[in-house]
Amino acid sequence: MRIPTRAGGSQGEHHWKFVRIGGVDQVVIRNGADITHLDELDQKLWVALACPASNVEFDCRTLQLLDSDKDGRLRATEILAACQWVKVIFKEPSELLKGSDSVPLASINDANAAGAELLSASKRILRNLGKESASAITLTEVDDTTKIFFATKFNGDGVITVDAAPDEATRKVIEEIISAEGSVLDRSNKPGVNQEKLDLFMADAAHLVAWEDQSKADPEILPLGEKTAAAYQSLLAVRAKIEDFFTRCRLAAFDPRATQPLNGSEANFLAISTQRLSAASEEVARLPLARVEAGCALPLNAGVNPAWSAAIAEFQEKVVTPILGGDRQGLSEKNWHQLQERFAAYEKWL
Repeated sequence: MRIPTRAGGSQGEHHWKFVRIGGVDQVVIRNGADITHLDELDQKLWVALACPASNVEFDCRTLQLLDSDKDGRLRATEILAACQWVKVIFKEPSELLKGSDSVPLASINDANAAGAELLSASKRILRNLGKESASAITLTEVDDTTKIFFATKFNGDGVITVDAAPDEATRKVIEEIISAEGSVLDRSNKPGVNQEKLDLFMADAAHLVAWEDQSKADPEILPLGEKTAAAYQSLLAVRAKIEDFFTRCRLAAFDPRATQPLNGSEANFLAISTQRLSAASEEVARLPLARVEAGCALPLNAGVNPAWSAAIAEFQEKVVTPILGGDRQGLSEKNWHQLQERFAAYEKWL
């Protein structure tokens, strides 16, 4: 049957073949020319102008791609748009009718921008898969995005992996961002960072810089300058034990009868006297820091519990002498409170 291609036949004629099925005349798509001229066929001759985009005996993924407005129905305009795309992309649209799961690269029309882009993308996929010499690309190769992008540093997904770093400094930054903010997976399932992670990291870094600047603006925060951190750690190491000592001394002042048991009973010493002891023995460390008496100072040299003597010596060197000055042999409770007050701003800053 010969059907005019346009009203008045101004663009010539295309020969269509019809068959009668179930009492209805239907067009037979025989070749590529039928596909590319489908927009010239009067739609009154179409069997239907719309159909569901699902539950049809047809490839589901293809139906989804054809349904460009995603309304769940395929309409004549969407079919015609697909035909026009085929006309642009393929040198010979009849390639579609072969029913193969592969497309020869030579069949892609790179004489136009869309075809050239598709051909370039196809070659890149094959190159990423280690198939540079392949003459065709298959559906499986296109679908497996994990393999496609596995060896690609920049794959357009907005995620920069450690492997993509051009130098060691950038690599270290990416690793630090991942460590601080966590990672996101790129198309190849490699961990990396995206814009959101980078923004979070930079915001946190700005807060950190501002926090450090506080210590430079307020001299109370770093009473010993760059030595403050080490001094504070030595104070923390003995704080609880010194508090324990002065609390025992106040109890002894409250009631002299408490003095002897607060220093450790004779039974305590008898229990450990037969053991092999050292300065690291737990039993020795549990004894008071020094001999407890009402209102006495904490000795810093002689008379210190052997398990704590090294820590007290470091405390004296890094905290007592730099802040209180002089070669002190003992530390009063008032002095102890003064030392803690000097580190109050530093503790709050931390």
